[in-house]
Amino acid sequence: MADSSAEKAPKLPIPGRRNILITSALPYVNNVPHLGNIIGCVLSADVFARYCRLRGYNTIYMCGTDEYGTATETKAMEEKCSPKEICDKYHAIHRDVYEWFDISFDKFGRTSAPQQTEVCQAIFHKLLDNKWLSENTMQQLYCDTCKRFLADRLVEGTCPTLDCNYDSARGDQCEKCGKLLNPTELKDPKCKVCHTTPRIRDTDHLFLELPLLREKLEEYINTMSVAGSWSQNAIQATNAWLKEGLRPRCITRDLKWGVPVPHEKYKDKVFYVWFDAPIGYISITACYTPEWEQWWKNPDNVELYQFMGKDNVPFHTVMFPSTLLGTGERWTMMKTISVTEYLNYEAGKFSKSKGIGVFGNDAKDTKIPTEVWRYYLLTNRPEVSDTLFTWVDLQAKLNTELLNNLGNFINRVLSFIAKPEGAGYGSIIPDASNPQSQQLTTYLGEKVGKLVDQYLDAMEKVKLKQGLKIAMSISSEGNAYLQESQFWKLYKEDPSSCAIVMKTSVGLVYLLACLLEPFMPSFSVEVLRQLNLPLEANLSFCDENGETDNAKRPWDFLPSGHRIGKPEPLFKELKDEDVESFRVRFAGSQADRIVKAETDANKVAEQLKATKITGNAKKQQNKPSGNTKAKTAETEISVSKLDVRVGLIKKVQKHPDADSLYVEEIDVGEESPRTVVSGLVKYIPLEEMQNRKVCVLCNLKPVTMRGIKSHAMVLAASNDDHTKVELVDPPSSGVVGERVTFPGYSGEPDGVLSAKSKVWERVQVDLQSNSELVACYKDVPFTTSAGVCKVSSIANGAIR
Repeated sequence: MADSSAEKAPKLPIPGRRNILITSALPYVNNVPHLGNIIGCVLSADVFARYCRLRGYNTIYMCGTDEYGTATETKAMEEKCSPKEICDKYHAIHRDVYEWFDISFDKFGRTSAPQQTEVCQAIFHKLLDNKWLSENTMQQLYCDTCKRFLADRLVEGTCPTLDCNYDSARGDQCEKCGKLLNPTELKDPKCKVCHTTPRIRDTDHLFLELPLLREKLEEYINTMSVAGSWSQNAIQATNAWLKEGLRPRCITRDLKWGVPVPHEKYKDKVFYVWFDAPIGYISITACYTPEWEQWWKNPDNVELYQFMGKDNVPFHTVMFPSTLLGTGERWTMMKTISVTEYLNYEAGKFSKSKGIGVFGNDAKDTKIPTEVWRYYLLTNRPEVSDTLFTWVDLQAKLNTELLNNLGNFINRVLSFIAKPEGAGYGSIIPDASNPQSQQLTTYLGEKVGKLVDQYLDAMEKVKLKQGLKIAMSISSEGNAYLQESQFWKLYKEDPSSCAIVMKTSVGLVYLLACLLEPFMPSFSVEVLRQLNLPLEANLSFCDENGETDNAKRPWDFLPSGHRIGKPEPLFKELKDEDVESFRVRFAGSQADRIVKAETDANKVAEQLKATKITGNAKKQQNKPSGNTKAKTAETEISVSKLDVRVGLIKKVQKHPDADSLYVEEIDVGEESPRTVVSGLVKYIPLEEMQNRKVCVLCNLKPVTMRGIKSHAMVLAASNDDHTKVELVDPPSSGVVGERVTFPGYSGEPDGVLSAKSKVWERVQVDLQSNSELVACYKDVPFTTSAGVCKVSSIANGAIR
């Protein structure tokens, strides 16, 4: 259940116990969360919360939807409804997505709750009384068409940062370089609603005086960043803000949808979302328990851990702490911050605004189980640098790590125990006398004990990916132990030794269910079911219960004589055809998918309609007229007409009669290699051409070049002045002869490209490498079953 607060009495800090308060960045309510959002905050925090509960710490996990501000107003305008209706709609969507992902919030609330207004205004009054606020007139963009001041997110323009120049930067932050902005800094600003150019007008606002709070803030940062082992990316982002110099930060906005400012002069304004959103952690806790101050004003007994993506860091290490310090009250300040970089999707970035990538509801629709999604995202958690989601990688990790390693080990152990007497143990865990006498088992116990110590150390430091990797290595050790013991022989030749091996192995199964519960809770529930252990009894791994000590003696975890349940496979193989269908299905943006689905539906409808037309009517319908012919020719020109394949250069030499040409023999999956002539001598050394996979255009009309006929063309990218040329490289594991596809563009290639229609010439202008060095047609990557095709270093180069 995503939010257990309705079922249990609220937890409060317990004297003498370790009390841990966990928050994850409040997801903005104006869209469906994608996988990058999920791993960046809620899933990472959930793993740590589950780990803390497993260890017996008194833990609560608070989160909820961030509902105020411009983005909600903008979405409401798009969907022609009120901001409240938008929040109600998307809060429910978020809640359902997180519930499916097994996120164990103690409270999943909303910043539009009355408690938010109450807490936010109380903090404001303290800041005002303590003279940390100032008034100032600022220049703000005003749209004469919409007749209102434009909030940051209602303005888009070109980023002013040197070497960035991103042309879709928002008024508050550039999505490309991450720099925080003021709307008036943008070059060529436009109103997002009506797309006209706004003008600058004066407006009065309230500011939090960060420069005056600097001394208190730096003392907090210097102390807590060490005590809480802040992640390096958090320290760097914070120091960058401090180095740039703190400036007064505006905390009010000319909006209607937000927490009202309780001040006569500013009663028509609301608080800026980045002032009130972090306060949402406190107000959501106030929704969880009226005694919320026991958590939030109890710094001696409560440790606060916060999880977020890297773009949120300064608001949590500078803005929010300054706000709390300015009240003069003893708040529970953040001890540890865990920050993720970006998870990118296939060839580019996930984007909520553009709808690109796999979203929470998409994951559910694939029918791939929750525990597989959780496992893949967590093994791919971008802890120190950006990581990449690809369908092929998800398939590999599921089939090798989960199915062949973890699932295989557990199934081998339980299936053997479940075999009837004479072949196994009739589902009864055997008695194992003196397991320490068996050297192999003692060695395993020592090794597992060390791995568990490493697991605990990694998890305490919030190194979640490392913790998961260590837990999975215990499964690998289990598989090696089974193989080395040759238990199937021992069963007949040395029954007492076999009993030790199986009792130890089934103990490892239980241990894996414990250690992996934070990562894959539904997997652990299923393992408990197969072990015939009560599901209502929460797994625990507490020092005081002696469970951590047992790790060195896995044979002690489960009692002899216990009857296990029915073993069943825990994971199902993901096949190549499934992967390909997902890659095609989730290509492009959500909007593209909707258009494609509608187009496909219309095509089917037209085909059905056409089958009912007969005689002259059918001839009349098919008779072209004027514009129709031109339009048909236009729509028929598509990248799907190209026959681009993965090729392997089997042999290459210089052209005997041309210094600038190579002659290659290239295997493109046919009975014999094709002869291809390429003008690449001055760009790529001969040795780099040997035995190399390339992308080959196979359906150009053959052409004779200096006496040798070329039967295809090797594709390469060049920079603007053509001084540098690089081959388009398929993935190293790409299958020779496989056709390169372009998701969203379907159809069979022409036998030979029509010279008259200039198919190649018209498609080629849209072939280029993007900023991520991925070869694309328009924005769609050259795609193979092994991944996308890339170039080495030429970004935004023409491909020909």
